[in-house]
Amino acid sequence: MKAIRRFTVRPVLPEPLRPLSDLARNLRWSWHPETRDLFESVDPDGWRAADGDPVRLLGSVPADRLAALAADPGFLRRLSAAAEDLSRYLGEPRWYQRREGGPAAIAYFSPEFGITAALPQYSGGLGILAGDHLKAASDLGVPLIGVGLLYRHGYFRQSLSREGWQQEHYPVLDPHELPLTLLCEPDGAPAQVVLALPGGRLLRARIWQVAVGRVPLLLLDSGVEDNAPGERGVTDRLYGGGSEHRLLQEMLLGIGGVRAVRAYCRLTGHRAPEVFHTNEGHAGFLGLERLQELVAAGAETDAALEAVRAGTVFTTHTPVPAGIDRFDRRLVARHFGPDGELPAIPVERILELGAETGADARPDLFNMALMGLRLAQRANGVSVLHGQVSRELFADLWPDFDAEEVPITSVTNGVHAPTWVAPEVHRLGADRIGARRSERALSVGGAGSWDFVADVPDREIWELRRSLRARLVAEVRARLYASWRQRGAGAAELGWIDGVLDPDVLTVGFARRVPSYKRLTLMLRDRDRLTELLLHPERPVQIVVAGKAHPADDGGKRLVQELVRFADEPHVRHRVVFLPDYGMAMARTLYPGCDVWLNNPLRPLEACGTSGMKAALNGCLNLSVLDGWWDEWYEPDFGWAIPTADGADTDEARRDDLEAAALYELLAERVAPRFYDRDAAGLPGRWIEMVRRTLAGLGPKVLAGRMVREYVERLYAPAARAHRALDPAAAGALAAWKARVREAWPRVAVDHVEAGRSAPAADGAALAGDGAAAELGTVLPLRVGVGLGGLAPADVEVQVVAGRVGADDRIIEPVVTPLKPAGGPDLEGRVVYEGPLALDRTGPFGYTVRVLPAHPLLADAAELGLVAVPPRTGAGSDEAAGVLLR
Repeated sequence: MKAIRRFTVRPVLPEPLRPLSDLARNLRWSWHPETRDLFESVDPDGWRAADGDPVRLLGSVPADRLAALAADPGFLRRLSAAAEDLSRYLGEPRWYQRREGGPAAIAYFSPEFGITAALPQYSGGLGILAGDHLKAASDLGVPLIGVGLLYRHGYFRQSLSREGWQQEHYPVLDPHELPLTLLCEPDGAPAQVVLALPGGRLLRARIWQVAVGRVPLLLLDSGVEDNAPGERGVTDRLYGGGSEHRLLQEMLLGIGGVRAVRAYCRLTGHRAPEVFHTNEGHAGFLGLERLQELVAAGAETDAALEAVRAGTVFTTHTPVPAGIDRFDRRLVARHFGPDGELPAIPVERILELGAETGADARPDLFNMALMGLRLAQRANGVSVLHGQVSRELFADLWPDFDAEEVPITSVTNGVHAPTWVAPEVHRLGADRIGARRSERALSVGGAGSWDFVADVPDREIWELRRSLRARLVAEVRARLYASWRQRGAGAAELGWIDGVLDPDVLTVGFARRVPSYKRLTLMLRDRDRLTELLLHPERPVQIVVAGKAHPADDGGKRLVQELVRFADEPHVRHRVVFLPDYGMAMARTLYPGCDVWLNNPLRPLEACGTSGMKAALNGCLNLSVLDGWWDEWYEPDFGWAIPTADGADTDEARRDDLEAAALYELLAERVAPRFYDRDAAGLPGRWIEMVRRTLAGLGPKVLAGRMVREYVERLYAPAARAHRALDPAAAGALAAWKARVREAWPRVAVDHVEAGRSAPAADGAALAGDGAAAELGTVLPLRVGVGLGGLAPADVEVQVVAGRVGADDRIIEPVVTPLKPAGGPDLEGRVVYEGPLALDRTGPFGYTVRVLPAHPLLADAAELGLVAVPPRTGAGSDEAAGVLLR
């Protein structure tokens, strides 16, 4: 029979064991090996049964065992040391406290957070990145407040049917069985945020707190009895439901999230955030709530918008339009205004913020990413290549600028090494440089921080790699057995699993979500060739694959089934396996246990792709398309680059054939031979040297600590300074200045460009004038007449843009030089600007001039999207006038 009600009966810990509760409810245990070892020693069998979750463990330990531990001096000494270590970690000054000028606090919003398998609130890379961001911020002492939603069913658990079709299961999560505490008012009542919905309905949410080291994470939960059933289910599943359901989730995350932060700061005394970080467009409504706060306090809407933008950072994670949330404008309009949320902001103004622009714009849709960009003064992609892709993707917001000048920068993602480095690899450093220095090398990094690897003998590295591989083989067999039993196989049918994988065979890993662009089945393009690699008599390869398709993505499910059916074939099933239910628990064995990490997306559709980073931190070599982070940091010492056909004029099937052939060739001719090439001592010396160089050279680059430091120095600190500069008066003045510039800009014009004779170069060469030949080192004096349309010279900057030109006369790698006014405006308001142009490179050379708005509170000259250039030249020309020198 099933129970009609479920609740949690918690044990009463004996007084000497009370610190165990504090240790269990701060998720630092998830990346602190000593604390995990302490919990395992409480009850080793119970620890395994609880899947390494201290809260579940403590709920199941028998009373007599607790009493025995409370009287065990050795255990109590370990417990006291762990509690003291956590207290020191929480209170001591760290990297952030030793620097100046940063924000008092940063609010970091994300729709998912992957911190530990014990808190399953993630689906894939976005959530894992967000969790690593919080953990690295904690290690560095950055005063972050995380904000998300608590999904009562989390993301789905994956299993397989007998035929290999993906099946989804949604376990119910009880918040009282998770490492959470309710945020409460002084009278003990749970704190709530409330959103107004159409028709007078209300959406209420409680606020759960998660301690992620030093960082509080606030998770909003709509499972409140006072809610109607529909509203109660808003936070049921991550990325579930229809369009309105997703809209309500994102309104609760953004609008409710800001209100939750305000409540948290009011109730705990935490300093209020100066900077708000929108991690992807899902949380974009946070900017509207902050706008509403300022307007309700008496600010004009335009001034409030400037203040909101100054303190907002927006990170995009998608390289394709299909990855952006877009809602029907009518649906959005219905949820705002007098009958919904944010009544102080006109609905049309809200809709303008999400309006699409450009040739492919859909006027009926509201675009969350575009709203996020318009509400943030600073924006970034998540790798250098993804920054370039993002500037092209969103270039329609700045139509008069070349894509490379679109104001979207990049901060390449990183991974939290203490979470992802195997304990055996961690001990490799601790044994040589001490536990504290090793911990710092993993969390903070820095040049030379992993150089200790140079002193590790080849045999020790190789034995370490084999032990990690053997541990993976054991786990694969256990998981594969459990999967086949779920698929309906009897125990008598599964004796073959004892021979699956070999701890001495080259092991390739591939694990990620399964959208089509990640090409799960590229390895199957030529099954005969793949089978040859798997069954090679001297240099065999074995492959471990895992990944989930979105529940609504039947195409992705077919890819999973295709891979599973191949892995089920008797002649290869000992060499290739598919493991269902990929998640953090599996990943922590999979990344260290593989020798090679495979990544073969369609370039450039991988925004970053951090799984290969986690593998590299454990000495696994990468075999990847040059996409995401690998395009940026690939070196032959770190692995292999799969050649791509993304520049070729080929259809998708032909491209897959070409790139699969390149993959097989690399595995057969370069990867496997290097792995199996042994010296007289039986060691693969060249392979071990690649492992050593990967750890020492690539390890410090891929750390989340490096990533968070970049965010602080390049985005958070400038945003905080901008926020402080925009008090109400300054925000109003900036808004008025922008309005005045926009009104005058149609009358701003470059009337005249004149190039005089240059001063002689050192060898006596001189430039005769426009269009003539010139020699390296000459200097061209320019005079430019600009009509300012009523603006003052201080409102603009006039620039000469020069550089080598290509066959289409576009300037390549331009150098920008500001020109200075030679005097005041004439009677017609025209101002002459002058300056030198140095011809500092050979070959075809060209220049043009342009006028941009200028103000000390602009983060970028392209911020307003306004530019004036010389008149177009030639009939039908679409290029701005300039001068070519050949």
